[in-house]
Amino acid sequence: MKEKTLHSDDRLSNESVKYTLILYNDEINTFDHVIKSLMEVCGHDPVQAEQCALIVHLKGSCDIKSGNRNVLLPMSKSLNAKGLTSKVKSL
Repeated sequence: MKEKTLHSDDRLSNESVKYTLILYNDEINTFDHVIKSLMEVCGHDPVQAEQCALIVHLKGSCDIKSGNRNVLLPMSKSLNAKGLTSKVKSL
């Protein structure tokens, strides 16, 4: 197998970098509100939303969606507008 030399102009495009949307636990929102928000904003089905809500409750945070940054940022803003705490991070 040949080695490939990387040049300074070889850069990762935004499309190849993966991001994750992380939801954090809080003591304010109910399970029902979190589940409903995940279904509305992220397109989760009820079972997936409930599982994510339980993981967030037990572990403090959960990666709820991964993908393109341009898709995840509006989702994060929508979740934050609903009173939830979320952030988009690079993998």
